[in-house]
Amino acid sequence: MMRLVLLAIAVLAAAPAPSADESSERALAALKAGGHYALMRHARAPGRSDPADARLGDCATQRNLDAAGRAQAARIGAGLRRAGVTIFKVYASRWCRCMETAERLAVADVEPFDILNSFERRLAAEREQTRLVRALVSEPIPTPSVLLVTHHDNIAALTRIITREGEIVVVKPLGGGRFETVGRIRPDLLSE
Repeated sequence: MMRLVLLAIAVLAAAPAPSADESSERALAALKAGGHYALMRHARAPGRSDPADARLGDCATQRNLDAAGRAQAARIGAGLRRAGVTIFKVYASRWCRCMETAERLAVADVEPFDILNSFERRLAAEREQTRLVRALVSEPIPTPSVLLVTHHDNIAALTRIITREGEIVVVKPLGGGRFETVGRIRPDLLSE
């Protein structure tokens, strides 16, 4: 029995992991099929965090997209359209870099959604928002896919995946607070 377990472990360890391109293609196909959620980290915004005096609703106090980030968001949106992806709705964090990313994608109507806001280094907010986002993305939807534009920390808290700016993680809702990660779409794949 132990020999079979060791053999199974060896076979699984030897199997090649899917490449980033395979993961991106699988995730893109799922989005195109509909009924999935896409969690997107906002486009390029220089810096690592917001200034200490940053205020929601005041873009002048926040870390924002630069020209490259605005162009990146527009290219990603064009890439989604070129790939034949239909997005039912885009929900975004109220932070300016997320709202601007969502608007520049130009793939669907954009609505601000507070559960996607930055945690602002508050553990209680992280737990509550992650619980609410988990409940959302676990609910099956009969529509085209839904895109959620948010922050790195929010995506990592939910999926344990570290994302780059403009990267999209696609999840399949399974109901009952459960979802399955389908794959990741590299930002450069859509902005070529």
